[in-house]
Amino acid sequence: MANFPVINMEKLNGEGRAATMEQIRDACENWGFFEILNHGIPHDFMDTVERLTKEHYKKCMEQRFKELVATKALEGLQAEVTDMDWESTFHLRHLPQSNISEVPDLSDEYRKVMKEFALKLEKLAEELLDLLCENLGLEKGYLKKAFHGTKGPTFGTKVANYPPCPTPDKIKGLRAHTDAGGIILLLQDPQVSGLQLLKDGEWVDVPPLRHSIVINLGDQLEVITNGKYKSVEHRVIAQTDGAHMSIASFYNPGSDAVIYPAPALLEKAAEDEKKNVYPKFVFEDYMTLYAGLKFQAKEPRFEAMKARETTAPIATA
Repeated sequence: MANFPVINMEKLNGEGRAATMEQIRDACENWGFFEILNHGIPHDFMDTVERLTKEHYKKCMEQRFKELVATKALEGLQAEVTDMDWESTFHLRHLPQSNISEVPDLSDEYRKVMKEFALKLEKLAEELLDLLCENLGLEKGYLKKAFHGTKGPTFGTKVANYPPCPTPDKIKGLRAHTDAGGIILLLQDPQVSGLQLLKDGEWVDVPPLRHSIVINLGDQLEVITNGKYKSVEHRVIAQTDGAHMSIASFYNPGSDAVIYPAPALLEKAAEDEKKNVYPKFVFEDYMTLYAGLKFQAKEPRFEAMKARETTAPIATA
C-alpha cells in the first residue's frame, strides 16, 4: 500500500506547484485524508496550543474522566463496548458566533490562544478549499460560496483527549465514522498515535508528525463533487500508554446552506456518474439525520436525503 500522503505546502510557491497540486489531487481522490507541513501557522504558536490543551486536560478534565470511568465500570471490561467512546472532550464554536467566552474552566490565555488558532485555521481552510476548486476545475471561491448559506459557514472545534486505556481491545477511543461536514483540520498529538483511517479494507495509521495539520474531507464535499472525492471512515484507537490529544476543527456549511453536486462537475461526468447523482438538501437537515446515525454507514444517509428530496423539493432561490 502507498504511504500516507504528507504534503509540503511550501512547494506551492514556485516550480514545485504542479507536483504539489497533483499530490493534493491524488490524496483527495484516493485517500480522503492527507497531512500538510509548512502550512503557514507558526510552529511556536502550535506548541503553545498543544501545551495549553494538555495543561487544561490535566487541571480540569482528567479527574472528571477518572470518575466517569469508575461510575460506568469501564476499568476491567470483559466484553466489547459498542455504544461509548474512551474520550474526554469539550467543544468550541467560532462561526457564525463564537462561544469561547462562555466555555467554563478555560484560562484567559487559553481562550485567547484558541480564538487566534481558530482564525488561522479558518483562513487555512478557505485556502485549501480554493486549491480543491482548482483541481476540480471549479471557479475560485465556488466551495466557500457553496458553504455560505445566509449567515456564512459554521466553524467549530472539538478538543479531545484519549487517556491511557487498560482494555483498548474492548473499547475504542472514538468509534469508526465519516465526518458529516465540509473540510476538517486536525492538530493531533505529535508523540502518541491513535488516529486510523480505512483504506482498501485495512486500517491505516495517520502518522503523528510535529507541527503538521491533518486534513480530511467530510460528507458534504462528497456530495458537492458527486463522489469524485469521498469522505472516509476513521477512528481513534485508545492506547495503553500515554494520552492522545486531538484538536479537530470543522469548517462546515452554514445551517441553511443548500448542498448539491456542482453543475460544472455533472456536465463533465460520464453517463453512469450522471445517473447516480447525489441528493440536494439543506445542511441542517442532514445534520439532524446524522446525529442519530453517526456511527453507521453514510450511504443510507444519502439515500434518506434523496428520498426526502423527491417528496419535498427544495427551493433554491
